[in-house]
Amino acid sequence: MSNDEPAVLDARPRRDDREPSPGVPESEAPGPGMIWIPGGTFRMGSDDHYPEESPTHQVGVDGFWMDAHTVTNAEFSRFVKQTRYVTSAERAPDPADYPGAVPELLVAASAVFRQPTRPVSLDNPYNWWTYVPGASWRQPQGPGSSVKRLPDHPVVHVAWEDVAAYAEWAGKELPTEAEWEYAARGGLDGATYAWGDELTPGGRWMANTWQGEFPLHNSGEDGYRGTAPVGSYPPNGYGLLEMTGNVWEWTSDWYGAHEPAAHACCSVEDPRGGTREGSHDPAVPGTEIPRKVMKGGSHLCAPNYCRRYRPAARMAQPIDTSTSHLGFRCVSRGARSA
Repeated sequence: MSNDEPAVLDARPRRDDREPSPGVPESEAPGPGMIWIPGGTFRMGSDDHYPEESPTHQVGVDGFWMDAHTVTNAEFSRFVKQTRYVTSAERAPDPADYPGAVPELLVAASAVFRQPTRPVSLDNPYNWWTYVPGASWRQPQGPGSSVKRLPDHPVVHVAWEDVAAYAEWAGKELPTEAEWEYAARGGLDGATYAWGDELTPGGRWMANTWQGEFPLHNSGEDGYRGTAPVGSYPPNGYGLLEMTGNVWEWTSDWYGAHEPAAHACCSVEDPRGGTREGSHDPAVPGTEIPRKVMKGGSHLCAPNYCRRYRPAARMAQPIDTSTSHLGFRCVSRGARSA
């Protein structure tokens, strides 16, 4: 084991208030720490926040099993140890895939949040995102950092091919956007947050987000200024942990607008998102990197910037890009045991 790898331990939630889905024993789960999400219909999206979340539309999903928490460093380490897998961030990009790219950028690297020391424009994310050579899931802040003492934190710096490889090894899949959002709502159809309509009910922080003026000052009132261990905050109605805040999460859907589904005559059953070709960013002509939907927001989401710590929030993520605030969890669509 590398000195940068965490000890392989049981990183399942420690909270006493996590409860399994009503009437479904954990012994029936297809894997440790998975929770049964009963199928149903819900209002997907939001008409009250960012334009890409609208219009709200009726969607139905079948029941499925979902990981109670995001995949942790310890769990990902076990996968790497058994398969000798090397993540995208740990490999130098193929110049043939990026014609015209500056040679010094074609190195093993990943995107890391760097807190500015002076006021910056919020219009340019590169004011706080830096492409750091050597940054990877093992070294989330770049060379000199380590996950050795973070075994129960979400694994980050994983691109789409990395999470797909893990899911295949684990005998699971990645959730669709509809499955993810339905599960995140925890039965609270139409609520703003995964726990209701108040950000801090009774003064209690329910998710790991940014408190203060982003990106300059984070007071850490919720207990953390970076990622938090899984199980640090209360579960939602289905018993799922940190569905919003902490880290963004990959879904299997190609990014596309909600409009086609919203114009259907009735409830759309188990939608699978857009198309690979239609997911390209129209604002960057000539760039044909497909994008997936990521959900949930992260510890970098703040009231003055990116208020996306909500189930309806969604953003497009290029499949070749990994960052220090993006992780994942898996699902299993196998039938529930009788």
